Amino acid sequence: MKLANLFVKEAMDLALVTTDKKSTLVHLAQNYANAGGVSDVDSYVAKLEERESQSTTGVGEEIAIPHAQDASIKEAAIVFARSQSGVEWDSFDGLPVKLIFMIAAPEGGGEHLQALAKLSSILMNPEAKEALLVAATPDEVVDTIAHYEAEKEAAQTQQESQVVSTTASDSDIYLLAVTACPTGIAHTYMAEEKLNQAAAKAGYGIKVETNGQTGVGNKLTREDIERATAIIVAADKQVEMARFDGKPVIITKVADGINKADELVSRAAKQDANIYHASESDQAHLADSDEKESLGRQFYKHLMNGVSHMLPFVVAGGILAALSFFWGINSANPEDPSYNAIAHTLKSFGDMSFAMMLPIFAGYIGQSIADRPGLVIGFMGGVFANPSILTAFNAGGVFENAQSSGFLGALVAGFLAGGIVWVLRKGLSWLPKSLEGMKPIFLYPVLGVLAMGLIMFFVVNAPMGAVMNGLQNALSSIPSELSVVLGFVSAAMMSIDMGGPINKAAYVTGTALVTASNGAGSNVMAAVMVGGMVPPLAIALSATFNKNLWAPEQRNSALVNYVMGAAFITEGAIPFAASNPLRVIPSLAIGAGVAGALSMVFGCVSYVPHGGIFAVLAGGVTNPWMYLLAWLIGGAVGAVLLSVFVKKPEEILN
Repeated sequence: MKLANLFVKEAMDLALVTTDKKSTLVHLAQNYANAGGVSDVDSYVAKLEERESQSTTGVGEEIAIPHAQDASIKEAAIVFARSQSGVEWDSFDGLPVKLIFMIAAPEGGGEHLQALAKLSSILMNPEAKEALLVAATPDEVVDTIAHYEAEKEAAQTQQESQVVSTTASDSDIYLLAVTACPTGIAHTYMAEEKLNQAAAKAGYGIKVETNGQTGVGNKLTREDIERATAIIVAADKQVEMARFDGKPVIITKVADGINKADELVSRAAKQDANIYHASESDQAHLADSDEKESLGRQFYKHLMNGVSHMLPFVVAGGILAALSFFWGINSANPEDPSYNAIAHTLKSFGDMSFAMMLPIFAGYIGQSIADRPGLVIGFMGGVFANPSILTAFNAGGVFENAQSSGFLGALVAGFLAGGIVWVLRKGLSWLPKSLEGMKPIFLYPVLGVLAMGLIMFFVVNAPMGAVMNGLQNALSSIPSELSVVLGFVSAAMMSIDMGGPINKAAYVTGTALVTASNGAGSNVMAAVMVGGMVPPLAIALSATFNKNLWAPEQRNSALVNYVMGAAFITEGAIPFAASNPLRVIPSLAIGAGVAGALSMVFGCVSYVPHGGIFAVLAGGVTNPWMYLLAWLIGGAVGAVLLSVFVKKPEEILN
């Protein structure tokens, strides 16, 4: 695919007069439509804006590369525009953009990613940029792109030939680099080009591996690594690191690969870097790097590693459990007259998926901090945080009635796993090097899991159990005449730890009141259930109406929470609460509290302890329409508070 062939001359605008991003996108999309390239301008513009909400496409150097796929686009194309005064774009470097390359692609195609990769590297050539700034006609624009595309391909061919034919000697300087950004698109390839340019200027050989959206490009081989003088890892996401064991490695941000390429190449050539040891955690290497990260950024990266791996288990468990309600609220219970084998199977599968949430969450936090030793220790910490999950696999035994610390305990366990591995490494450093291989596969797992179990059961879980009992007693002691306060408190408690001890304290109290009412139902149970339905609804609403509030990997799954909220599956909000607990949890708790208070005001009574909207539709809750109104109001309040108080993902990282 030749990049120059993608440019649509009829849609170009070399005298752009728009001054803001929105109007520019609309203008260029309309130009493309007039040229016959897209039939639904509104849909395509919406896709472009959705991409911008994830992260800006203003890649710096006065360049923007907006891009999106849409079903109404016939074939991949690039619409070029040039502004003399500049367009505000929230760019990477804060400068207005003058050169805009809008990439359009049909749905399901990877052409726009390939075009982005090529275009990003070509535009890092200052001569190409200057030529485009002065091109007088669309033909000159296309000719310029074709010229520098051919020049780039020739340079790559020559470089590959030199790499293959050159034999290494002790005096050779041969550098390796890995570039990766969270989206794996523009910045990945811009950093690649800048590092190539810096190495060429210094007279050094270099090979750059890109971890992009289309996969790993120019992958480093074992021979490359053995020969390398040093390695530069300019990445904002996890890349394969164990292969660099024993080599000098500079670890830094992908932005430095773009803005500090000369400095990085100079340092690598001098081997001004720490020796990487694969048995050490990524965090240890980051701490050794000159590019220090803030504690907030480190915490966020480790936390998001746990959240991203846990999320599929939440979605799978929630949807399967919700589907089981189709045959009735209690249809999964073999002792209930409404029992259905299909519902039982679905509910069992859902419960098993839910049972894996906390171990996966804690395990991958531990893995992010301490590699594979942290994974097994963190995973078991998640099990120890809620031992009753073992009953989902018919293996409860002595742990069936053990105290639980829920999702908050799993959060502690994940970071505790990193600390345990660090202590073990220090404590076992005296062992001879011949026993080094035993540490990750024998000593760390055995001693680490033992330490984790002792700490969780004797330090973490017991206090949390005491908190649960205290809150349950406090909830039960609230006078019944203070029904609005009771409704607010009990509903808010459902969203504080979402499946943990506080949540359970409220739920157990509501269930006990239903049982004690001899069929009369419970207004507290109604408040508790609507309180548990609000957090997922608030998350889904916030993602719908404030699309840039959550990170892309969260936003894409947030809409599932509409179903989870309706099904009274509070756990759907856990990954979002875990990403920013001090801001998210209070917002959700207030929204849930408002819903619970309104449920009391409306006189709603629940005859069943579960089911959510399915219980309402089945007649399990009185005043059903007012109950649904309370749920919607509470969700809206929570969503508004989230939009006000939660920091955007890019703000957390800076």
